Amino acid sequence: MKKTICYLLLLCAALFIGGTNGASAKGDFEIAPISLTTAELKPELTFTDLDCNFGEDITAITHTNATGRPDFSITTSPKFTPEPKYQLTWMRTNPGVKPYKFMDDLTFVGVPLFVAGIIAKSEKKSFRQNTPDNKHTLLTDFKTHIDDYSQFFGPVVTTGLKIAGVEGRSDWGRYLASTAMSYGIMAAFVNGIKYTAKEMRPDGSTANSWPSGHTATAFVGATLLHKEYGLTRSPWYSVAGYTVATATGVMRVLNNRHWVSDVLSGAGIGIMSTELAYAFSDLLFKGKGLLRGDISGQKSIIENPSFFSVSMGIGMGSRDMDFDLQKFELGNFDEDGKTFNLKFGASTAVGVEGAYFFNKYIGVGGRLRVNSSPIKGWDGITDYAWNDIFNNVYGDEYESDEYIQRFVNGQGDPGDPNYSPPLMESANLTIKSDHLTEFTADMGLYFNMPLSKRFAVGSKLLVGHSSMQEIDLNATATGGKRDVDISEENPFINAVLLPDTYTKEWDYFTVGGNSSMKFGTGLSLTYAYKENYAWRVFLDYDFSRKTYTMTYNPTGFLMESIGWGDSFEDLAETQQVKKNRHTFILGGSFTISF
Repeated sequence: MKKTICYLLLLCAALFIGGTNGASAKGDFEIAPISLTTAELKPELTFTDLDCNFGEDITAITHTNATGRPDFSITTSPKFTPEPKYQLTWMRTNPGVKPYKFMDDLTFVGVPLFVAGIIAKSEKKSFRQNTPDNKHTLLTDFKTHIDDYSQFFGPVVTTGLKIAGVEGRSDWGRYLASTAMSYGIMAAFVNGIKYTAKEMRPDGSTANSWPSGHTATAFVGATLLHKEYGLTRSPWYSVAGYTVATATGVMRVLNNRHWVSDVLSGAGIGIMSTELAYAFSDLLFKGKGLLRGDISGQKSIIENPSFFSVSMGIGMGSRDMDFDLQKFELGNFDEDGKTFNLKFGASTAVGVEGAYFFNKYIGVGGRLRVNSSPIKGWDGITDYAWNDIFNNVYGDEYESDEYIQRFVNGQGDPGDPNYSPPLMESANLTIKSDHLTEFTADMGLYFNMPLSKRFAVGSKLLVGHSSMQEIDLNATATGGKRDVDISEENPFINAVLLPDTYTKEWDYFTVGGNSSMKFGTGLSLTYAYKENYAWRVFLDYDFSRKTYTMTYNPTGFLMESIGWGDSFEDLAETQQVKKNRHTFILGGSFTISF
């Protein structure tokens, strides 16, 4: 019945369409064939909330049927799998990290540094803190407390990286044990030597100078950073640590708290203590608590000698400069009574150096260095200032002439109407700069000759520029003013002693050298204890020709107290000497290849 109805409807539709389109002459109708088209169905499944992790981003999965045609596909959106959050662990051990053998990581580089400090002890007495009469104090103007904080740079950075979740060599348990042993060994060495040797500090404060505890602490921290992150992550962690540690040692010398020998021995103890502590950790923990091994897959520094280094050394021997003085009688003259001899103690040298090698034999590079020499003995310089000016000028007449006595010593007591203070009531010397410091920049050729897989000999030929910061000793004096008529035959008789006082600061003594060209060479022995790490011992020689200028003016206060400015300015002694500067630097450097 239903089929019949459908056929009738279709027939009616056809007749309608045909009628509307017109009929043939014979009245017949043409019916067009009817076709039904359906869209091809392709099953597709899209995952929008499927919890799966394929390890790689998957964009589509296509399934083919027996005829080879795809019948369905699965499309997925890339799913991000975040790294697990940092979790505090105590003795976690990552797979595949090779355990360290006992003493496998020792370099023993701390031993020669410690011995170098012992050798340098003979060069200690750079200057006396008090003048011979012990009435006036010689103060150093340079003071900084940065070294009190920079000594902790290494452990602060290392611990901070671990807290931030940056994996280093050791997990917390092993790291804390190594750190505690490092500082414990260092403290035992430093304090045991300090209170046995009882060396006086250069500022005369206490007898516990050698070795430097600040420097030892700084190098323990630098070696911790080196072990945990320099060897396992990037050598620049090591460079940062040892640079700050070296700067800490230099500041201890500039602060007048330590001698050069104290700093060298302190650096050696710091490195040696940390290496021993890590050796004991390797023995105790074996492979437990290791997160990362040493960086591998790099060429040895012997085969790839391009390098960057941080160095510290000592300038061997003393230096002398003779100045011929005409206007003053000092206590430090030769037999002719005209030469003032200035001596310098052992110098402290720090620097950075780097070179790019075209092959394993020759390269080009440069060096920046600061070489600081302390003056050895202020006695001859300060003697004259603290003896009476007029006693030296007038001799026996000073003791017998009452007018000179009154002029110099003043009159009356404080509170008297006619009271006038002494011409020089108080005076102090302040050291603005107690080192003749040379700043050098060099460039040139570098040479390398491998001896074995771990040792190489190096040399260099450099040319550069040398400039200097002068030694500067300032004086400050206070006293009573005088009104003196310089035209009088005997001005002391008619001198009027005024109740007014003065305070005068002036350059008492300065010595400096001019900027000049310099030439340098040197020999080095490199020990590569890791693929791209090395310790280097070097002996450098530098030569320059300099003009040194000395200015000596002990009567600067008279310009203020008497007012004869131009007259007493003429009394200042200025001398120049030309001298060849030969500098030998024996030292060590921490070196990385790049």
